[in-house]
Order: sequence, then C-alpha cells, then structure tokens
Amino acid sequence: MSAPAIFPPTGVDGRPANRTPGKVLLRVEELWKGFGGRDVLRSVAFTVQQGSIFTVLGPSGAGKSVLLKCLANVEQPDSGRIFFDGALLDFNQRSARESFHRRCSFLFQGNALFDSLTAEQNVSLPLEQTTSLGRSEIRRRAVEALEQLELGECGEQFPATLSGGMQKRLALARAIVTRPEMVFFDEPTAGLDPLRRNAVFAMIAKYQLMFGFTALIVTHDVVEALAVSNEVALLHGGGICFGGTPADFAVSTHPVVRSFRDSPEELRSMLVGLRRGEDIRKEEDE
Repeated sequence: MSAPAIFPPTGVDGRPANRTPGKVLLRVEELWKGFGGRDVLRSVAFTVQQGSIFTVLGPSGAGKSVLLKCLANVEQPDSGRIFFDGALLDFNQRSARESFHRRCSFLFQGNALFDSLTAEQNVSLPLEQTTSLGRSEIRRRAVEALEQLELGECGEQFPATLSGGMQKRLALARAIVTRPEMVFFDEPTAGLDPLRRNAVFAMIAKYQLMFGFTALIVTHDVVEALAVSNEVALLHGGGICFGGTPADFAVSTHPVVRSFRDSPEELRSMLVGLRRGEDIRKEEDE
C-alpha cells in the first residue's frame, strides 16, 4: 500500500501558506496577567520564528498554562500585545479571533478528546467548526489526517479503545487537520513516564518536520525539550528569565537556569552521597 501524500503547505482555504525561514510568526510584548491581586505573568516577551519549535520551560505553577491560555484567547491578558504574522491581534474583533483560530491549533493537557465521538468524528470537528467545507471534503481530510498519523484503521473506534500513545496521535491529528501554520502544545507529556515522554516529543518533532508547522510547547521536561527545540525560554516568577538556543541553555550560568536545569543531577549526586554515608545536613542548611 502506498504511503498517503503529505499535506501540501496550504491553509484551510487552499491558499499557499507562507513559510519564510527566519520570519517572526508570533511576537509577545509585555504580557501581564493576574488573579486575585497576584501577578501570574509579568511583562512576558518573546518571539517565535516561523517553522521552528519554541519551548517555554518552567516548574509547575510558573504560569506556563496561563500564558498559553492568553495566547489561545481562553484568558484575557490584563495588558500587553500579541502579534501574529506581523499583525496585532485584537481578540475583541470577531474576524481577528476567527482568522487566528483558522491558522492555529491547540493541543491542551489530557488531549480533550470527545469520548462519545469516533476517531474520525473527533478529527472532523475542527473543520466543521471553522470552515465551510462540504461533508465529503471534511471526511476526506479527516481520513487523510488519520492516515498521516498512522491511525488509518482506527477511524471508527472510540478514544477509550485506543492506547495512550494512539490517543496522543489522535489529538495531534485533530490539531493539524485544519493545516495550521502554528500548533500550541500545553504540557503534552503531563503524567507520562520517561519512555512515553520521549515518544511524545519524538512524535511532535517528526510531524512538525513533516507538515512544516511552527510549534510552541510549554513543559517542565527539560531534557526532552532541549533535544527537539530550536529555541527555549525559561519562565520564572511570572517572567522570562532566559531565552536562547538549547546549547545556550545547557551552558548558562544564570542561577535560576542552573537550578532548574541541574536539579536532577544534583539529586543523583545527593543520593550517591547518602549511599556512601556522607552527611548532607551541612549542605541542606546552607
């Protein structure tokens, strides 16, 4: 059986998608967001190059998911500006919201699949909601997306009958069926063991390269993120304390970067010391 054709780089309306290397696709400027008098995001600013994988790292509770929700228009930022493809996003305008959601997709924690819908129906849903395509074309594109994600024989199955990895691929098939220019991933490996974390990041890297979309990932998985990303940013205390390449991150002497990056190695060293009978109380008190 011949392999299905890779999606052409076109938008949902059939126009060629602009994938200019080195072009800034997303720009965030001075973004602030607070809840109950506490600032969760503080003057967050970064740019994402078109066709790249950009990862926002940070510990749990750092505000990563809030940042993504602001970008998705699930939460309204208190202040700041978001530019997409050079144009200022004004989510108060219906046309701006609709255009942005036609050109971008979001893969949130837990996959957010509909248990009562088959795999094919789950994938068809974004096309039904954001396009005026006919039923036959929607079905054709949904089947094509499933085949691309190696789920071609699962169209009539329900999510509960699929393995965890297959559910992740199904969620990604739904995210890319509209042929987006950018896909946002919210903690895509939450709750997974190390082996499955590696598989999910490999999946993202594989299909990002295959389909050419720009990816923005928020995660606390340092090693895996550094392996697949073109650029990374570290969110700490509500603001970006580091931005650069994975190579820059790996050698950074910034104290917050070092603490976040090196904590697993420090834990291993501490455990080795404990097994050797070394006294670590002095280090704990420092």
